Amino acid sequence: MLAPMGSLFAELARQATASARREVETYTREIPEFRLLHKDPRARARTLEHALWLRRRTVELSPHNSELSGGDLSCIASMGELRGSAGMSLDARRRVLDVHTALMLREISEATEAERGGGADELMRMMTWFAAQGERGIGAYRRGFVRALRRRLPYAEQVALLARSLLNGEPIAAELAAAVGMELPDRCAVTVFRLPDRPIVDHFLENEIGILVKSHRVPVMWGPESGDGSGELIALLPLFSGATAADDAPPHSVPDLLPDLTPHHLPDLVQDFARALGRPCAVGTATAPLPELAGALHRARRISRAAPLHRAPARLRPHTLADVFVELAVADVPFVDDWIRTVARRLETGPDLLATLDAYYRHDMHRGSTASALNVHSRTLDYRLRRVRELTGIDPGSTRGVRTFSAVVTRRVSGAWH
Repeated sequence: MLAPMGSLFAELARQATASARREVETYTREIPEFRLLHKDPRARARTLEHALWLRRRTVELSPHNSELSGGDLSCIASMGELRGSAGMSLDARRRVLDVHTALMLREISEATEAERGGGADELMRMMTWFAAQGERGIGAYRRGFVRALRRRLPYAEQVALLARSLLNGEPIAAELAAAVGMELPDRCAVTVFRLPDRPIVDHFLENEIGILVKSHRVPVMWGPESGDGSGELIALLPLFSGATAADDAPPHSVPDLLPDLTPHHLPDLVQDFARALGRPCAVGTATAPLPELAGALHRARRISRAAPLHRAPARLRPHTLADVFVELAVADVPFVDDWIRTVARRLETGPDLLATLDAYYRHDMHRGSTASALNVHSRTLDYRLRRVRELTGIDPGSTRGVRTFSAVVTRRVSGAWH
């Protein structure tokens, strides 16, 4: 049934062609991936046809609050599939939806003004319809887009897109997770593998990572390239309701106070990925619910930069905020970091003193375990600890010694002081 002339709906119908052209022009102007429409008349005509069809269906259905039909949703999905097949990025897809929504709202506002505010009831009907059916249309567009990605992209790239969409809080994550056979969790342990030299990602390494992704069922992506040549691999370990934390976690810990307890299965994941990477790594992890993963990534990245680098996977473990909060604070205060570095320089004159302190604190200052780890006699260990006290005036076994030397060692082995 046609809307009566003079109504808000009739005004939208009159402006439909001009509004569709404006949408296509806005895409071409504001979204780089659409600039090819200048050179491809067929693609431009198809885009214009879809924009005009969607407006006409809006005017036909909204006066009576009728839902988009299954055929309508299939048509919308086919446009999403077409753009996914053409190689459109997730960022461009999101921008398209933002532009379309903003322009539709603008058109409704302009049509209301043209009718001089008449028909508040019509405006309310239109906005009610637009809110509900717009969400259904966007969902169909996403499903079509992901359908194309499944055909076009290798599995590892689909998983990387899932990781990126989760970190960006994008709704398309649900469709991407279904496409790669993963379930969206309640929370994730965002884990960053810091690599002092970014590896060349060849077919062998991609295959190794792909095998681990399927084995551990974790979204994984490479982080952005760094100007200093370093790199990072980011894994999002799913944590579902009822997941347990590490054995050393307090039995009644408050999640808000200790948000980054290490899940039981994270150490195995870390060692497996470190073996595949085959180079020194430092690992930082932080947990958060899905809407807060961007903040968890920021924390995990900073933790990884403060954590010690290890070459042997057996010695590598994920570090949380509780492990390196002192070193994070030191890194943010240059004059404190300079003082810590001065202490380190004094210890460089002794025989393996920094390595000795590293082992000493990793073994909770137990002399027998430390000596065994260093493969030296306990008297040799005692000599080295005495030498540390002589060079610095600080007893390694004292409270002051633990506070000072543990920060010295961690800053040194993290590679922070090049």
